[in-house]
Amino acid sequence: MNVLTAVLLVLSVLSSPASSIAEESPEPKPALITTYEEDVTGDGQKETIELKGVLFSEDTNYYRDIWVDISSPHGEEWKISYGGGYEPEIQFVDVTHDDVNDLLYQSATGGSGGLYNYQLHTLKGGNLSKIPLPEQPHVRGEFQENFQVKLHIFPNHPAISLNVEDRKEDYIRLGIYNEEGRLLERTQVMVDPIAFFEPVLISESKGYGLKSYRQISGAYHADQLGTIETLWYYEDDEWIILQTDWVPSAPPAE
Repeated sequence: MNVLTAVLLVLSVLSSPASSIAEESPEPKPALITTYEEDVTGDGQKETIELKGVLFSEDTNYYRDIWVDISSPHGEEWKISYGGGYEPEIQFVDVTHDDVNDLLYQSATGGSGGLYNYQLHTLKGGNLSKIPLPEQPHVRGEFQENFQVKLHIFPNHPAISLNVEDRKEDYIRLGIYNEEGRLLERTQVMVDPIAFFEPVLISESKGYGLKSYRQISGAYHADQLGTIETLWYYEDDEWIILQTDWVPSAPPAE
């Protein structure tokens, strides 16, 4: 083989499609995750609800695309798209208090904060509608002098005072405080989005509400200060707060 022939052979290999050099991994196909049988239209007959997804790859349990196909005994069909996530599931509970179970979807995001994706839909009368989930836009917190944290949960309400002196060595090391507890730099605490929703029976007469959990951390995510637990009730097309509790985390281990 002369030099020219060898060069042409190399160029031919380099310009060949990747599929001709190495076998490509098979594309994951849509899979049936779970099948539910529930009456979600209120007509007294159960719909078939198939939760489906496409894995990101064959060696992961993360679904890059998740959706649900719903079919009625009368031949009607609906589809709801949910995006991506881990361990998807649907709970059926009447949180809108119209005597028909709603579809509360959840899937884990897989992040370090233990966050979940949620969507809430109603299909009463065959009319598919998405219901916004409750939010807490006013939560914030900041470090104060003398190893204190002020946490604001509601506007125009007194702040919650937290003593974080048991964490002072870490905060001094990070340059938030000096040894005397003087605040060296104005620093906000970390406020996560609502991580988790849980259906809760308020009473037999009022039916179900949702309980939310929202983590508050100090200087970094593992520095957990506590959780805001809020009980929500859906009334007149909006979420109202029945109760909010601040639940402190256990003090750091010695």
